[in-house]
Amino acid sequence: MKSLTSLQLFLLLSTTVFNLFSSTAAIGVNYGMVADNLPSPTEVANFIKSKTIFDSVKIFDTNPNVLRAFANTGITMTVTIPNGEIPNLANEGAASAWVNANIQPFHPQTKIKYISIGNEIVLLGNPAHINGLVPAMIALTEALRKAGPQFQDIKVTSAHALNMFQGLTVPSLARFRVDLAETFFKPVLQFHQQNKSPFMINPYPYFELNVMSDNIDYAVFRKTPGVFDPTSKKTYTNALDSLLDKTYTAMTALGFGDVDIVIGETGWPSLGDPGNKAAGMDNAASYNGHLIRKIVSGAGTPLMPNRKFETYIFALFNENQKPGPIAEKNWGLFQPDFSPVYTSGALRDGPQPIPKPVQPMPAPPAANAKKFCVPKPEATDAQLQNNLDYACGQGIDCRPIQAGGVCVEPATVRSRAAFAMNSYFKSKLGVDSACDFSGTGQLTTVDPSYGNCRYV
Repeated sequence: MKSLTSLQLFLLLSTTVFNLFSSTAAIGVNYGMVADNLPSPTEVANFIKSKTIFDSVKIFDTNPNVLRAFANTGITMTVTIPNGEIPNLANEGAASAWVNANIQPFHPQTKIKYISIGNEIVLLGNPAHINGLVPAMIALTEALRKAGPQFQDIKVTSAHALNMFQGLTVPSLARFRVDLAETFFKPVLQFHQQNKSPFMINPYPYFELNVMSDNIDYAVFRKTPGVFDPTSKKTYTNALDSLLDKTYTAMTALGFGDVDIVIGETGWPSLGDPGNKAAGMDNAASYNGHLIRKIVSGAGTPLMPNRKFETYIFALFNENQKPGPIAEKNWGLFQPDFSPVYTSGALRDGPQPIPKPVQPMPAPPAANAKKFCVPKPEATDAQLQNNLDYACGQGIDCRPIQAGGVCVEPATVRSRAAFAMNSYFKSKLGVDSACDFSGTGQLTTVDPSYGNCRYV
């Protein structure tokens, strides 16, 4: 039999997913808005309700326009509290004021299901956020209880990146980081167990490629020999199952294997910088298409067979103002005009034509070791703070601009952002586009180093 083309394969996959889908499918989408060309929230709510399989939406703030738009749609919402608000929310008065301002005006007309306090705080490493998370979760839960019985079905959680495991190991031996297992993750999981709320994680095989020998086929659910776990005797056919089972094993080792796991973010970019072999339409279609089919089927994982995972795909739209490399702008299932970027199975009306792939930008000239990435003079402090948060959140070493670091002075947003932007730029091998930062970065041949603060 002649092999199926990529188009035929994903038309078949989409049809299968559509046939499997029911109104109880626990699958949602992250609705990011870092763009200047998106449709109105009302249009988005109508599109999700009438055209897609999604029954839930996650947003990264408490945008009142979005919350109002989803009122009486039946779609459940996850809202997010910014990391910077965590320390203050440990105060019961502040937690009650937050609930009064951000939840009471909307729920239950808008079905708010989860409140995520912060996002990936362990990855970003701010001690005030890490130490303040559980007290804030407790205070916010109490504030919801006091607000009335109609608010007590809202669960409090926090989304965690998967930099939380100790070393590189097989799923059955995974453990939380030694420095955080007892002091952070155990209290977090105790909270979830006591309050019957889920432990939310952001598993991204795309960001784990370096620890799986760049095995893209394994990461995007294509057929491979798999990876054998000699301890559990299980064979893993895809990276997502491995990440989920690592999480479950680490939770079980602390005594909390009964806490639900929710996938707060996962996805794959459809376009990347020249030389990025992972980001692309075929890989994104394979990952998200198989992901939807897997979640809807309820197949579970090798260590958690038949377990259903509520899952939020990242993301609804391509977002043209996100800082960083091209891939950061191209995680969307849909363009801002609601046309699918590729066939994923997310539409209710079955398969749609796959648009012609966007042609990648021409390859940049060879990186010049003497180039540095610095902010443009007109960049605002707010823009630079976003750049700083983004760059430090991508795993670069930001210790030199933290307390006691050699680059901590002058203590301005511009100075700290310059160091972080340049470090991120160099971590991407000096590819010019890595200094874009939504138009706020520029390249220079003038070394910004000063004193003992050296820009590598």
